Amino acid sequence: MRTFTQVRVVGAGLIGTSIALGLKRAGYQVAIEDEDPQAEGIAQSLIGQSGEGPVPELIVIATPISSIPGLVRTFATRYPEARVMDIGGLKSEVVGEIEKFPEIAARFCSTHPMAGREISGALAARGDLFEGRIWIYTPTSDTSDLALAGALEIINALGGKQVLLGAKEHDQAIAGISHLPQIVSSLLSATLIDISDRDIGLAGQGLKDVSRLAASNSELWSELLHANSPAVVEFLNILLKHLEDLSTSLQNDDLRKTQEILALGRENHARIPGKHGGKKRDYWYLPIIIADKPGQLAKIFDACALVSANVEDLTIEHTPGQESGLVTLALSKADAAKVYEQLIKDGWRVHQPRESIG
Repeated sequence: MRTFTQVRVVGAGLIGTSIALGLKRAGYQVAIEDEDPQAEGIAQSLIGQSGEGPVPELIVIATPISSIPGLVRTFATRYPEARVMDIGGLKSEVVGEIEKFPEIAARFCSTHPMAGREISGALAARGDLFEGRIWIYTPTSDTSDLALAGALEIINALGGKQVLLGAKEHDQAIAGISHLPQIVSSLLSATLIDISDRDIGLAGQGLKDVSRLAASNSELWSELLHANSPAVVEFLNILLKHLEDLSTSLQNDDLRKTQEILALGRENHARIPGKHGGKKRDYWYLPIIIADKPGQLAKIFDACALVSANVEDLTIEHTPGQESGLVTLALSKADAAKVYEQLIKDGWRVHQPRESIG
């Protein structure tokens, strides 16, 4: 049962515009605004908005974290009957600031969708961005049942998976699972500065995968890292210790120690959730050689459908100018065997399924 229909999104970036698109698709009446006229115009065009929009019943603040507390107070005052939520990447400062104003805090719930892309802006928005994704919510000490219900209704409407966390718990967890990967990706890419363009051109999927986050907005991430610096520094010190241990083992030609360090990484990787945030499954990987011409992926998926196999994930490796590429499907062991047999029958160049992608 819906408790509101009119939504105002403040902030026309990737997340704000994706929320607006998703809510529009779900049947809510949505308006979006931004202090940047160009971003606002793009987002409003995407959702088909004309004019300012009706008085909101619920307001979503989707702006950089430093501006969130002030905007929550501004819009809560401007629309005294509306509920308010944010989607900021940190919680302690936001919740602490809003709790100084109990009447506003009662109408406010802080949230954080664990979804995004390495490209930013309204043009990168997708209405299905949050489907199956963890969406953390952090009520204030004064948040009313009505305000909490509004935030949870938004999360449900956009297909998110609700997780309740306190503000400090949230910020500590985010430092390890979000901030640290961004740092590693950015520093890896920064380290490539002395590698020639020729050698960079030899890169395979590994470098592309690990460096993907380095394309993210540097201004946004600088603000996040500084705002959460105590927790981030804790994880950086752990990373530094592992790097020092690895450097020492290589200098001493201590092969056993190097293997121990890499094995620890492999063990912990198994703890990372799999598809849609669920428990990681033991996939089997099926490498397929494809020709560099249209329709190849479609034919592979046709073969999967023919044997009722569910593809959990895939990677594509292809260098421009080459006549062929490599597609690796991740499937269950049984499905990998079925697809392998079907592709062999259809004349594809396909390797035996394997337990490791490498």
